[in-house]
Amino acid sequence: MKYNELMIRYGELSTKGKNRGQFIEHLRRDVKTKLANFQVKVVTTRDHLHVILNDEDPEPIIKVLQTIFGIQNICEVVRVELSVDEIKAAALFIVNNTGQNALTFKVRTKRSNRDFLHGTFEMNNLIGDLILEKHPGLTVDVHDPDLELTIEIRSDAAYLYSKVIPGAHGMPAGTAGLVQVMLSGGIDSPVAAYLALKRGMRVEMIHFYSPPYTSPQALAKSKELTKKLIPFTGSRSVQFIAVPFAKIQENIKQKVPEGYLMTIQRRMMLRIADRIRELRHGLAIVTGESVGQVASQTLESMMAINDVTNTPVIRPLVSFDKNEIIKIAKDIDTFELSIMPFEDCCTIFAPPQPKTKPRLVQAQEYEKLIEVDELINDALEHLEITNIESDHNYLNGEEEQILNLL
Repeated sequence: MKYNELMIRYGELSTKGKNRGQFIEHLRRDVKTKLANFQVKVVTTRDHLHVILNDEDPEPIIKVLQTIFGIQNICEVVRVELSVDEIKAAALFIVNNTGQNALTFKVRTKRSNRDFLHGTFEMNNLIGDLILEKHPGLTVDVHDPDLELTIEIRSDAAYLYSKVIPGAHGMPAGTAGLVQVMLSGGIDSPVAAYLALKRGMRVEMIHFYSPPYTSPQALAKSKELTKKLIPFTGSRSVQFIAVPFAKIQENIKQKVPEGYLMTIQRRMMLRIADRIRELRHGLAIVTGESVGQVASQTLESMMAINDVTNTPVIRPLVSFDKNEIIKIAKDIDTFELSIMPFEDCCTIFAPPQPKTKPRLVQAQEYEKLIEVDELINDALEHLEITNIESDHNYLNGEEEQILNLL
């Protein structure tokens, strides 16, 4: 006997109404695509998705499934025919394989098949007595057992399992439409992109760079950060749009009072991001802003910057503190890359005392000192669009040495 299936619960998808079938079908395609290198079969039912293992090792498959949004949890299951003898054999197999360190156990039967020979409590007692007979060192604890054996008796078969492995939750990749993420290369924006992906958004990255003030390594780092997010996208690649920003920054530096340098730069960035969104038929812009974290992220600054667009600006981190953001960055393996010491365009012309409460009227007045439309059109004419691939290495030489030292 062996584990022969992985049973997946949909979680939030189960609450959907008439669109539920579309979401489940989308999830099935995601799972099938991600498991293309395994000899498994993927089957959907109303409440579960089943991965028939066909003798494949479940461990690497579970690791892949844990990166797919739309999955609440995963159970390693022994599926047997609706036979008491087969259920007994499967129950003992699971206890023998997972109960080595257990002192207490509980049997929990869920019976949706009302035609089955034995009722719920009868099955609990039947299988519980068998386990006590074969494992006299175990005792029953119905409140806080070391081992909980679940038996689901359905119309087609019985499913037995003892482990419930958490999934990534959220919505299936791409079901919420396309958005453009303003990716700086720091800690926050990759986490914001990850959380946007978790809600089913399909992402493209917009990265502002300022050679010769910023280095090629800073650009490479942002591409590598994008690559780190590909496993969560349901795709094999992500579009990366690099925007040359040095000329705009030089103009702002020459003509705008120092206290408003940051505000006007951010307004220009958001304008350009919105033009790119429109050109590429995106539905919203995603940023890594968190209220109060830096001068540009006070509510007054956000209001002054947001004034340049009516497009929805989604800020998944708006109420997160830094430690919460860092924890997610570590969980998704972007943190070590994000703290690599390459300056990005947001820091090279940062004033020593930026306005934390900029006035919108003043920002609009100072902006008249620069050629807004001309500068934006020039930047849009020089976009560099790259298809970031999961199997490509964007870091090399010096960057990798620094990464190894961190």
